[in-house]
Amino acid sequence: MKNESQKSKTVAIGLSGGVDSSVAAWVLKQQGYDVFGIFMINWHDTAGLLEGDCPAEHDLIIAQLVARHLNIPLHVVDFSEQYKKRVVDYMFEGYRRGLTPNPDILCNREIKFDLFIAKAHELGADYIATGHYCRKEIIEVNGKPVYRLLSGVDKNKDQSYFLCQLSQEQLSQTLFPIGELTKTKVREIARKLNLPTADRKDSQGICFVGKVDLPVFLQQKLKPKEGKIIEIAKNFPYPSLPTFSSEAKVNNENNEENLKLWSMAFTYHPENGTMIGLHNGAHFYTIGQRKGLNIGGKTEPLFVLSTDTKENIVYVGQGQNHPGLYRQGLLIKIEDVHWLRPDLKMKEDETRSLLVRIRYRQPLQTAHLFMRKNGLYIIFDKMQRGITPGQFAAWYDHEELIGSGPISNEMS
Repeated sequence: MKNESQKSKTVAIGLSGGVDSSVAAWVLKQQGYDVFGIFMINWHDTAGLLEGDCPAEHDLIIAQLVARHLNIPLHVVDFSEQYKKRVVDYMFEGYRRGLTPNPDILCNREIKFDLFIAKAHELGADYIATGHYCRKEIIEVNGKPVYRLLSGVDKNKDQSYFLCQLSQEQLSQTLFPIGELTKTKVREIARKLNLPTADRKDSQGICFVGKVDLPVFLQQKLKPKEGKIIEIAKNFPYPSLPTFSSEAKVNNENNEENLKLWSMAFTYHPENGTMIGLHNGAHFYTIGQRKGLNIGGKTEPLFVLSTDTKENIVYVGQGQNHPGLYRQGLLIKIEDVHWLRPDLKMKEDETRSLLVRIRYRQPLQTAHLFMRKNGLYIIFDKMQRGITPGQFAAWYDHEELIGSGPISNEMS
């Protein structure tokens, strides 16, 4: 393993006004780097923001206090126009199509590790750094450096998933100073240093936008449209699927037809259930959602099983164990498959056993990956709850994240 030498190196740290980036800046100084901060303004509109959420102006004040406390310069840059085009418009379009995009992953790929890197270099930085809980390791493959993205030491705070769309080029220019620390330790350091962020709550909601009332936020572009809520009974006669064998490499039953059956979401029709209420737009709902349906009187809570944005119908079922919430696998279309480690890229018809997560903080799940001409099929050893089109699946080899891609919305 190799490490970058910090001798006479300058690092631009993204200061957000949070405790993680604050401590990351201090760690860099302790390691001997010349450090300066960059505060990004990516959003100005307050539509849909929940009351009590801190606006960017307050975050900037805190970031300025941190920079002064650590005696580092702070630059303020405004990427709001690019953020709207590359992240928010993508999110609006995804919801319009019935997907559930992850703006945090797009923000990292398009803003923090693209525009931010360019601005940092313009200001004289050799590297950028962030307060993500993950680690980077450099190895040599065929005489060339290869950058590994590893999960953070604090497994409860590991944020490697949010960086699943990064490239080797982006990783080569990035440092993760607190990846070896736990959140508890970060708080402890911040308190000892009397940093103004020491006891500040972690940010929530959409990256650089804040905690939002999602339907209100989406109504900036997506208009409310009344439609039916249809309940699907637990005993609905789902088609019988072949049993998946974890002995995928040698079992001929894991063929193309079965891969499609395991990975496709089920398509409901109005006649499959009973209308129990009305909603204000199918594009405002996502699979597994519980809140926001505003229907009472049921034995168990209602969960969204599926949305049909063309017909404007939301299908729901009672109970968090409703069979409609579970699937064996998923498909990532070939053009959407991304490899952080191109040297580990799977070849067509290759099968691998890896670990996969389909949402942040989900424990890693054992799965078999099948590379086919049309895309990558991920078939889990155990049925998965809430596989949601538009969200990213990320696959790991032990603690290293090696690839990712958005889940396809192909239906049966």
